[in-house]
Amino acid sequence: MIICSLKSEVGNHINKDLLLGKTIGLVPTMGSLHKGHLSLIESAIKMCDKVWVSIFVNPTQFNNKSDLKKYPYDLKKDIELIKNISEKIYVFAPKTKEMYEDEIKHKNYDFQGVDSELEGKYRKNHFNGVGTIVSKLFCLFKPTKAFFGEKDFQQTLVIQKLIEIENHKTQLVICPTVREKNGLAMSSRNSLLSDELKEKASIIYETLLHLKNNFKTQGFNTLINECINKIDSNNCFKTEYFEIVNSNSLKKLNSFSEKNSHRAFVSVLVDNVRLIDNILLN
Repeated sequence: MIICSLKSEVGNHINKDLLLGKTIGLVPTMGSLHKGHLSLIESAIKMCDKVWVSIFVNPTQFNNKSDLKKYPYDLKKDIELIKNISEKIYVFAPKTKEMYEDEIKHKNYDFQGVDSELEGKYRKNHFNGVGTIVSKLFCLFKPTKAFFGEKDFQQTLVIQKLIEIENHKTQLVICPTVREKNGLAMSSRNSLLSDELKEKASIIYETLLHLKNNFKTQGFNTLINECINKIDSNNCFKTEYFEIVNSNSLKKLNSFSEKNSHRAFVSVLVDNVRLIDNILLN
């Protein structure tokens, strides 16, 4: 396994592989790896000649400094998990100064509105931060394919816009959400919850499935209020948003229409730990 902390080291490897015509797969992460991340890596191995995993907690996508400070990070553990998949995977684990040099600042992008809905309403400049770091990674790795999870579906739309804006020659590969046995979407933040709260958090996925089964025949407002009440009836649970939107624009929908692709999104604070999820309805 090759582990790099400097962009210059990465550049040397990438240039050699590009000259040899090898396809490069990139799995960008912020560490604290779980089965969801590992599934992205496994998909990359199947589809690319060389696979790079970046591990970097990006400060510009955190609008809350305390959230950044408590974000779980264990590089040694992450590397062991990656080794268990394959020792041929390359890892890039830079320091903040290596990625941002003298100025930790995000760019301002026009993502044509997909960044201003849902998460964008609650996390100011979050997607500008995401775009900034992904742009840096794409310029460095020049990946043939980049692998992201469906759990962060809004983020995948933002990254597709970034690819178009900056004309990156990278194919975005969206991999299915990986879930715990109880349906809870796997997330690095799950480690901050007690076992009891993780078990109770199954209600989030349960309400999404309830919505999927009933959204064509019942009123959206009634259904959503029912789901929110079910979630918030649990102690320490507070729904931040629960919406049915157009899958492409993320604009809120108020009723079912055959012409639309519908997707439901939810954000819940569980003992102040923020959990998000979504599901394609049709």
